[in-house]
Amino acid sequence: MDLFESAHITELENLIKKYQASYYNGEAEISDAEFDKLWDELKAIDPNNAVLQKVGADSGNFQKIRHVMPMGSQEKAANPEQFLAWANKHVYDEYLVEYKLDGASLELQYEGGRLVRAVTRGDGTIGDDITANARKMGGVKGELFIDGEKIDFTGGIRGEVIMTHEVHKNHFADKANCRNAANGLMKRKDGEGSEYLNLIVYDALETTGKAFFRDEEEKISFLKKCGFETVRLEICKNPSEVIKYREKIMEERKSSIPFDIDGLVVKERAINPDDASRNRPDRQIAFKFSLEEAVSVLREVEWSKNGGTYTPVAIFDEVELNGTKVQRASLANPDTMRQLGVKIGSHVVVVKRGEIIPKIESVVPSENPLEEKEVVFPCTCEACGTKLVDEGSRLFCPNKSCKKRVLHQLLKWQSVVDIRDLGETLITSLFNEGVVKSISDIYKLTHKDLVPFFLTEQSIEAEKQSLGAQKVYASIQSHKVMKLQVFLAGFDIEGFGETLAEKLVGAGFDSLEKMLSATTDQIAGVYGFAEISARTITEGLAENREEMLSLVNDGIISLEAAGGGKLSGKSFCFTGELSMKRADAEKLVKDNGGSIKSSVTKDLNYLVTNDTTSGSSKNVKAAKLGIPVIDENAFMALVEGQT
Repeated sequence: MDLFESAHITELENLIKKYQASYYNGEAEISDAEFDKLWDELKAIDPNNAVLQKVGADSGNFQKIRHVMPMGSQEKAANPEQFLAWANKHVYDEYLVEYKLDGASLELQYEGGRLVRAVTRGDGTIGDDITANARKMGGVKGELFIDGEKIDFTGGIRGEVIMTHEVHKNHFADKANCRNAANGLMKRKDGEGSEYLNLIVYDALETTGKAFFRDEEEKISFLKKCGFETVRLEICKNPSEVIKYREKIMEERKSSIPFDIDGLVVKERAINPDDASRNRPDRQIAFKFSLEEAVSVLREVEWSKNGGTYTPVAIFDEVELNGTKVQRASLANPDTMRQLGVKIGSHVVVVKRGEIIPKIESVVPSENPLEEKEVVFPCTCEACGTKLVDEGSRLFCPNKSCKKRVLHQLLKWQSVVDIRDLGETLITSLFNEGVVKSISDIYKLTHKDLVPFFLTEQSIEAEKQSLGAQKVYASIQSHKVMKLQVFLAGFDIEGFGETLAEKLVGAGFDSLEKMLSATTDQIAGVYGFAEISARTITEGLAENREEMLSLVNDGIISLEAAGGGKLSGKSFCFTGELSMKRADAEKLVKDNGGSIKSSVTKDLNYLVTNDTTSGSSKNVKAAKLGIPVIDENAFMALVEGQT
């Protein structure tokens, strides 16, 4: 472990201890999701860290009492993928699912059916005795009866002290949330306000050997018979049902659940005392809700036109994801829509797990399917009227001469080849005036052709020189030599950008002739390519074959030989502020044979940042993967061949 990683672990330990203390004493400083990120980061770097085995600590204002039953922390899953990974290792005949209440844990200790103590969570083993306050709470039973007969129960009953949304709104709106308010009230020395709180129970342990229940379902039934309010219990046949149930509850909690829950607890039917006694039980898991997920109602589908491709975009009731309010999410393509079964009026799960653009992940089964309407797909191109082709993986206009497609290709060429002085506005004007109709036409432009787009007729008649026209002409002429991958990416073939083109070049398709002769099966055989993308590429190459060959064979464009360059075979990712523009730094890499990555992956060669010791996620991940983190000076030394 290097000094940087050790310092970062210490920082995470201190933050977790600090926020645990504020959480357990009723004034949480950050959200659960933010705390979970710190926890997960420490777990990823140092999974056996002692801090991960501890719970928290209550204040020193009350007598300390040892728990009857351990009150450790649960393993957690933040999304369906993590839950399925756990479920694959924990295969049960059925999964018992309960609400994960977002309140303050409390253990009621009984002797012979009579309440003797109420103990807070504390450090998971010893907590504060708040019996006097607990007796004022709703749902706390001083004695235990079933059908009017007192029962001889000795042991512990565990639950969660909660405050309802209505009570919070009417009496404690000054508190950040219901949990903080409940935690603060239950620990007041004078007991004032405890009558506003309620206890909901979910666990019990009898310590004298009497058998009041045989499994987890009977346990909940027993607690109900004793008169307690218990958590809602759902029995699911398999992990997929658990995920569907979670989606349903994510939606219900917004309107029909009167108190806060932040996930579900998933467990087996059998009671497992040995597992329950661990600091972090393994046989059950907290399947949490995430700030990166929300349930909403699909109101309409818009079709985004990118060149000749029509991409479906969902418009839904506004939700908040990771602190951002969103109403739009990608539906990817027609096949994705069909697999999801989305309809207008569908209740959909929207996710934003580290992605910039949210997407629809699934559809909640409808209780009123007749109220939903089918999504109408566009049939003809809005620009040229050609019938659209629905290939499943994409919906597109097949007309190569479609004006929308041609303009999009011209703009793509300018962007990829990086002819900066030939901007979007000028290209659009040249296209609209019929001066430029293809990529080849860009290189046929003369200074005289460009002057009318910079000077008025009067200025032209006065024989004034246009410096702008001269600059654009010179810029075009200086971009006639390029790498094969840049040339290919500039033709705007669906999903075929510079990175994928570079992979094919590296796989041996290192000349235009080899690329144009490649079959779908040959491209699909290259790592990182699938049959659908390979077919799209071969079709796109065939469609543009004539112009590609003309540009190269007529000497208009010169392709550099594959390989070579000081940075050949090396990949770079840039983060943070640099003295040069990010685009210029990336261009230096490409000009010298290297490649650019937008994120830190195991095959990255260098992460470049002028803050090499920061705790940013990219720096941390690079350190974990053993990827060199270098500053701008070291990067320039590589470019200049000094190392």
